[in-house]
Amino acid sequence: MLAPGAARHLLPVVLLLLLAVLTGVVAGGTVAIAAGLVAAALAALVAFLAVFFRDPERTPGDGIVSAADGTVRAVERSGERWTISVFLGPLNVHVNRLPIGGTVEAIAEAGRGFRPAFRPEAASNAARSYRLRTEIGPVEVIQIVGVVARRLVSFVRVGATLRKGERFGMILLGSRVDVLLPAERVEPTVRVGDRVRAGASTIARIRP
Repeated sequence: MLAPGAARHLLPVVLLLLLAVLTGVVAGGTVAIAAGLVAAALAALVAFLAVFFRDPERTPGDGIVSAADGTVRAVERSGERWTISVFLGPLNVHVNRLPIGGTVEAIAEAGRGFRPAFRPEAASNAARSYRLRTEIGPVEVIQIVGVVARRLVSFVRVGATLRKGERFGMILLGSRVDVLLPAERVEPTVRVGDRVRAGASTIARIRP
């Protein structure tokens, strides 16, 4: 399964690939060789895009689940909130999922710049935050761009009510997603360096 919107990125490349193949079949000599090389490069690009835009089905895990595939880069408490931050590499699934069921109360843009997403100063990069009303109180999920990943995609609008594990957006190429949780209601279950999957891996348990 491919992520929403993948077709508009894949289709032009597939059409160019077909054109290159057709040119190679019809033409001869050096033109056919050149067309074959172009076709090989385009085929590799199609394969990369298919992997990048993959969107596998997931069964929601227990408790609070990760919003992104990748590696946990930080588990920090600041005041009344826990922040669990996940870094996405270029080969991770880039579709983001809701860590807990709730209603989207606000979507806001913030920050500027494109610092490496795995560094602490990336917290001030261009970002998009989703404020959720949930059973445990306010929860915030923040998509943060990196050096290469400079486009954030939203699948939802303000007022949408989603279940845990449902898709809400994606980031093009590697970047970072932070989940901010009310500290009095949850207890983190992951550590820095843990690998997690969006919608499936538990990152925190809800306190009774």
